[in-house]
Amino acid sequence: MTEAEINEKTTISVVYCKPGERAETVEMEEKLETMQAMVGGLIQEFFPFHSDTDPRYDDVALICNDEGKLMQMKPSRAIFDEDGRVMDVIAGPFFICYAPIESETFLSLPDDLKEEMRKKFDLPEHYYRSDEGLMVLKYDPKDLDREQAR
Repeated sequence: MTEAEINEKTTISVVYCKPGERAETVEMEEKLETMQAMVGGLIQEFFPFHSDTDPRYDDVALICNDEGKLMQMKPSRAIFDEDGRVMDVIAGPFFICYAPIESETFLSLPDDLKEEMRKKFDLPEHYYRSDEGLMVLKYDPKDLDREQAR
């Protein structure tokens, strides 16, 4: 491998989510330092997705801050189980990429999965407790901006 190839920046296309903001598709360098900067600290892989009809979902990784909850980062998005119950809430910013077991690095999401994940996590969420457990309310940040401007 030449020095030029080593210094060449490799980018991947991911879905990026921050608390209080809409999800977006971004290109990021496929470097540990960049990933840590995106999530605000040490990274942790999480594989919460599954599909009985498409095995690619098992290779979709959510990359978040390993200490996001300990650092009391703002809640970002809920992860739901197959029955629609809240399984976990991700604290702080995170990104979603492709991480097949045979790959040594994170990869760009296939276009169809990228669009599906962007839509799934598009809107930020508010959380509250009820007699039925933790409840999740999606909202459009533009609506809050309009409300505050009044």
